[in-house]
Amino acid sequence: MSILNAKEIMEIIPHRQPFMLIDTIEELEPGKKAIAKKCVTYNEPFFAGHFPTEPVMPGVLIIEALAQSGAVAILSLEENKGKTAYFAAINHAKFRGKVIPGDVLLLETEIIKMKGPIGVGNAVARVNGEIVASAELTFAIGSGK
Repeated sequence: MSILNAKEIMEIIPHRQPFMLIDTIEELEPGKKAIAKKCVTYNEPFFAGHFPTEPVMPGVLIIEALAQSGAVAILSLEENKGKTAYFAAINHAKFRGKVIPGDVLLLETEIIKMKGPIGVGNAVARVNGEIVASAELTFAIGSGK
């Protein structure tokens, strides 16, 4: 059973459709870790052009979905409520498999370092238990939404 639904996620992060790329939060340790789920459907707007004859979720959007998962973890801390988590860096990004319509993405971001308004997370995206993408993400916490 999910910990947070889409409406509850929108109370934490500022993303909205069509750019909110997580459907539910399955696990949450505020400030430490979040595991999100994204059910990828053929109706995703990016599939119209990427690619019409062989739809594949763009890697940058998988990374963004991982970042949104991490943002939920960081912004769930009481001192960060109402703030925004911005990308400061993406390091060691690797793509190991395609994400296609019908896949369920499991997006896990673990915060490994926090210093003031800067946080670093290890992020891994899986489909059916297989890693499809991974990266080290750096967040900068800014003022409100």
